[in-house]
Amino acid sequence: MNKIKSQGRSRAQESSNAIERLYITMRHLFNRGFYKPMGVSGETLREALLTLRPEIYGTIASEKVELNGLMYVMDRLPVGIEECRFINLTSDEGYANSHFKPIVPPKRRRNCYRIDEEQMNIEVTRGRSEIYDILTHLTFLFIESHKIMKRVVINEDGSVNRDWKKLEAAIKKSDLDQTEIEVALSHTANILGRTFDEVRRVHPLFSTASHPNRFFQIIYFLGKLAIDEAVNNNKRIVTFSPVLRERLGHHIHGEIWANRIKNCLIDHNLYHRDLHIISANMHSVMNTLYAPIALADACKEKSMFKVYEELSDTKNKALRAKVEQTALENGMLFLPDESGTNIDVQIFDTAKIQDINSKISANKDHAPVIIVMDYAFGEQAYETMDELLKPFKKEDSLQYMPVKSISIMGKAGILEGGKGDIMIPKAHLFEGTADNYPFHNELTRSDLEGNDIAIVDGAMITVLGTSLQNKDILKFFYDSTWNVVGLEMEGAHYQKAIQAASKLRGNISEEVKVRYAYYASDNPLETGSTLASGGLGTTGVKPTYLITEKIIEQIFR
Repeated sequence: MNKIKSQGRSRAQESSNAIERLYITMRHLFNRGFYKPMGVSGETLREALLTLRPEIYGTIASEKVELNGLMYVMDRLPVGIEECRFINLTSDEGYANSHFKPIVPPKRRRNCYRIDEEQMNIEVTRGRSEIYDILTHLTFLFIESHKIMKRVVINEDGSVNRDWKKLEAAIKKSDLDQTEIEVALSHTANILGRTFDEVRRVHPLFSTASHPNRFFQIIYFLGKLAIDEAVNNNKRIVTFSPVLRERLGHHIHGEIWANRIKNCLIDHNLYHRDLHIISANMHSVMNTLYAPIALADACKEKSMFKVYEELSDTKNKALRAKVEQTALENGMLFLPDESGTNIDVQIFDTAKIQDINSKISANKDHAPVIIVMDYAFGEQAYETMDELLKPFKKEDSLQYMPVKSISIMGKAGILEGGKGDIMIPKAHLFEGTADNYPFHNELTRSDLEGNDIAIVDGAMITVLGTSLQNKDILKFFYDSTWNVVGLEMEGAHYQKAIQAASKLRGNISEEVKVRYAYYASDNPLETGSTLASGGLGTTGVKPTYLITEKIIEQIFR
């Protein structure tokens, strides 16, 4: 028994060391300015990722090409990146004012620009976490590309097998009928080491309106560039622009973002009122406050959660527009991001909601002002919250933010339960460091119980990247005395900024109330329940709005 525990612990330690090596290496390569992912300079990254074998990357360590992981990665990288030998990470350097059209990945808000046939620029404005995210995904992508190469190259001079030639022929055709698609799928299955049924199921998941056979294109160009590397030594290269290296860590985007919010509050005579900050999505607070007004008849006929489900359906654009229009006419200000943080902001003057909603009763001069900021990304949470809580310098005087509460809600991985369950943290532990942030959470289990949703409380790990977690290290945390119930990427960064602002700098009152709650997007300890297995769908609606309603109730109380 002790031997089994010892083996489990050593595997967790091995995984922890691999994560540490990854981040040290990434920082070194960033400072160096460039590296070749499949060359000597990228070897440490590849070895560490293969040692770690993150759950999200599935069969990365086997000879088979990992399809779910590939889909997860391609959703977070720009379309066409598989064709590019040169990948350049830049700061916001003016490409938005050029003829280059921005390419925004489906699941990551970042601007990318295809410079020419061989080069893709990826704009990094969200800090180190974004760089780690991109480099991890690229490392996975290039490892998979060399698996393809090894399965199709039959000798050292670069001769390829019949399957590859057939796939190449299919790629060159502008349009394929169903028979030709299935023939191409058969050859692709052999190349990937997967069954025909597996590739047939995944093929439409990669499709877009303009690229119905994008799956074939991705596999072909990944293999093509890997063959070019192996046969002709034309290595793929990742570079970091000098401006990005100079700007990183200086809060340039966060300061511009925060000052715009403060100017807006002053311009609308709201800066002196009780301010409540919520980090959340851009729909749940707005819908909770305004749907009962905008959709009064529907709310009488159906439960509120049913109405929220309908609003969450992207097909119901008219319904969503009606709520948004009501909000804009009755106290909501919307600040789409112009700073490069990719964090939009809503400001709600609840005194104006009071005029149309008799259920809200408060002294108008003291009616709360709610600032909702869209989700930050990793370390960016510290930058944005730190800048937002700083006093605003106006006409040579410092004007402090009268912040009364800060609420953080969002998605997280759960270690005890399943998708849609709710986690209430009591502390955040920062992975890879000795940093821990215990705090008093105004939200408790009893606040949210009784709604047919499982609720757990305990500590949360703030991880360096969700794509780097594996079962061994998570199981270690789960079984340890830390009482860890879940993992996310921003909690410790937010809390670091809040504690510094309240206890060290005196920028906000030490009496500021803090609320944290997360709903489970996945359980990385369960096979088939990782982020790569797909989204929450409507499962996330009820916990999202349950948390939102409780936060708003406490703000008014």
